[in-house]
Amino acid sequence: MLRPARAQQIDTLHRRLDFDSLVFARQIVYCGERIHGLAAADRVTPLLAAARALAPRYSEILLETADTDDAKRLSALCRALAVPLAARADEQGLLAPSDRAAPRLHVLLLDGSSAWVGSSAPGNSSPWPQGIPRVRVAAGAPSRSAHKLAEALRVFLTPDEQRRLLAPGARAVDLGAAPGGWTWTLIHHGVRVVAVDNGPLKGDLDNALVEHLRTDGFRYRPRKPVDWLTCDIAAPPARVAALVADWIAEGHARQAIFNLKLPMKRRFDAVEQCATLMRERLDRARLRCTLRFRQLYHDREEVTGFCRVLPKRGR
Repeated sequence: MLRPARAQQIDTLHRRLDFDSLVFARQIVYCGERIHGLAAADRVTPLLAAARALAPRYSEILLETADTDDAKRLSALCRALAVPLAARADEQGLLAPSDRAAPRLHVLLLDGSSAWVGSSAPGNSSPWPQGIPRVRVAAGAPSRSAHKLAEALRVFLTPDEQRRLLAPGARAVDLGAAPGGWTWTLIHHGVRVVAVDNGPLKGDLDNALVEHLRTDGFRYRPRKPVDWLTCDIAAPPARVAALVADWIAEGHARQAIFNLKLPMKRRFDAVEQCATLMRERLDRARLRCTLRFRQLYHDREEVTGFCRVLPKRGR
């Protein structure tokens, strides 16, 4: 959260910060004033007055709370405020849903009488309330790690890319697959998976789409290139980053999603080290790649990476 901000400052801040390049941020909100003394009889008027100071119109209104157990008690108040706040904003010309370039209005309730009011820029912020993507995992997943990959796919891929790149017929290798959460997620998109792990797979993974190889994930390479590499091996982050970079540089996979188990201290430094190592390896292979890292909501003890080979220039 950046504060304070006014309409004339937001464009400058927007140009300086690229949300997709941030690793540990869940959301970017350009924050105005903190509102105190909200009266139960009329919370809407002061909230919209603060909103008007930030932008002339908004494409959407998000009523949010902090991500804590105590703050969840405010969820009912958020729901009660949603309709009258949107109705009054529409009456005053503040709400323009058809203008998708207009900022979104964020109202973060701190309690029943105080709130922060701010805005976010579509395309340079998280599209989800509180920056938390809600993921659905098919019943029977062998581990909660299925939620990690489901979230990563929503964070790193557009809905259209998910439909195209995870369609039936796509092929993947899942390194460090046991107990099978990531393999589970992939096969429920119709992807054929080689699950590589010396440990057993759990759940209903005796499936025609799954081939389980009990071998060392660091040594295995596929006979033919695959569409996807996923990797959730418990190993030092630099070693995992080097492994993924080698797979991409050597042409074994066109794109990868992988987890880095970070040290307790100097986590950002560890991510930067891994990013540098990977870029240098990919540069030596003369590949243009997208490389992003994000601490996911469903995996806050690690950082998840995404790498994709881009077409050569001129194609």
